[in-house]
Amino acid sequence: MERRTMSQDIKMVAVDIDGTFVHADYTYDKPRFRRILSRMNEAGCRFVVASGNQYYQLRDLFPGYYDELSFVAENGAFVKDRTELVFAAEMPDETVNEIIDLCREYPEIQNVMCGLESAYCQRGEVDGEFFEKTKIYYHRLKWTDDFKKVKDQILKFAPTVPDEKTYYYYDIFRERLAGKAEPTTSGHGSIDVILPGCHKASGLKRLVKRWGISPEQCAAFGDGGNDIEMLQYCGYSYAMENAAPDVKRAAKHICPSNEEDGVLVTLEKLFF
Repeated sequence: MERRTMSQDIKMVAVDIDGTFVHADYTYDKPRFRRILSRMNEAGCRFVVASGNQYYQLRDLFPGYYDELSFVAENGAFVKDRTELVFAAEMPDETVNEIIDLCREYPEIQNVMCGLESAYCQRGEVDGEFFEKTKIYYHRLKWTDDFKKVKDQILKFAPTVPDEKTYYYYDIFRERLAGKAEPTTSGHGSIDVILPGCHKASGLKRLVKRWGISPEQCAAFGDGGNDIEMLQYCGYSYAMENAAPDVKRAAKHICPSNEEDGVLVTLEKLFF
């Protein structure tokens, strides 16, 4: 009885991708997910992909039916309700230039600039190997000779730093860019530098308002530091078994790991 009531209550499910929804090899059980999605649609519940990754990369994970889903991409800097763009952050030119200059002070930072039309790597600052690796997460990625000459609406920056220095650089970005931009990280050398107040939960809030539902009717799944705000925001929150301790503390429930299809296992319990 409780399970049926919960599925009736939940009107939105927001799911992180890396370390949460997909396996380490970037696969997931598509037929199983399609069955769950169909049941969620019958229950009037929407599925939201909530990730730090680029929209075009996330879209390609759901070939043929991505327009049935909604997206909070780029850690909240890009929000799409099925086929309609709801929000795209626009970083001021002054802030863009300040972040570019800051990253150039530290040669070991490998910087990616993320725009509405594409993401960009600068020649001479990163090598071809980094560019190809970055294309895994940014399916629209271009070379540029100079970040400052790119004509695009800039959503965020995604600098990669040595794994063991993740929080060293996180603190540098936080202190040097205070009031202009904020860092967020899922760990492992990956940092996003985004506009203040822009995160996965802020993206979900836009959809919640648009759909006329409440945070108590939302469920979220995540494993990284950049998932904490949305786990705290949603009435039903699930940290993956493989999540960091602080992420587990932020969630109400723990579910099986991404390799054990924890999201799909839990959604089946909720909606079947």
